[in-house]
Amino acid sequence: MTVVEQSGDARRVRVRAAMREILLVAALFLAYQGGRMLATGHVAEAMGNAGRIWDLERAFRLPAETLVQGLVIDHRLLVRVANCYYAYVHFPATAVALVWMYLRRPELYRWMRRTLACLTTVALVVHLLVPLAPPRMTVAGLIDTGQRFGPSVYGPPSTDSMANQYAAMPSLHVGWALAVAITLIAATRGRWRWLWLAHPLTTLFVVVATGNHYWLDAIVAIALLTAVILILPRPVPAPPVVIPAQRAPVEPAGVL
Repeated sequence: MTVVEQSGDARRVRVRAAMREILLVAALFLAYQGGRMLATGHVAEAMGNAGRIWDLERAFRLPAETLVQGLVIDHRLLVRVANCYYAYVHFPATAVALVWMYLRRPELYRWMRRTLACLTTVALVVHLLVPLAPPRMTVAGLIDTGQRFGPSVYGPPSTDSMANQYAAMPSLHVGWALAVAITLIAATRGRWRWLWLAHPLTTLFVVVATGNHYWLDAIVAIALLTAVILILPRPVPAPPVVIPAQRAPVEPAGVL
């Protein structure tokens, strides 16, 4: 077999492996979306849980979500940027990080994929056990910024067949963003790598400012992610590639 044929075979193997990974991640996402829809129809319970979450946050002296929204609500551009971040950054940022890890750091890719899958599975169980209406539906004085200023990823709750809006806890926007940041910090070097934490911090601010999540939704997501990380095996570094040293050519002996 020629070198060109071997290279072509290796390329086809990589393409098939990449397609399997894409299909696996897509299947996990579709299973999660389908599972979330099983939690629909618990409106009264979701509204009651929302009141209890609000009271619990006040008991913990957490700042009211209305105060956070008040920081941006008078600035139309900031509100639209927050809405766009909520609508358009969550899935693409996670997908780009997964692709980059798959190509550059496969051992971290496998760990990140397992982490996201486990976190999403546990979150689905919580959605089923604790249906929760988002604060934009229940908190007086809080505006649904997506509906008011756009863009919005949700329709009216009574007719929205694409998403279960009564599954606010935990916030997978925050959980996934933090998992992405942790993986990228592990994959990169230098002191600037800690700037990856700007993604989950920005996400946390955005989900609260837009009225889509309570503080406790994010706190529960972080706690679940921490538990998943502690339970899962640590990623095993790829063995270093050893390049054999080239020997210096031996000079032919001279003729006496």
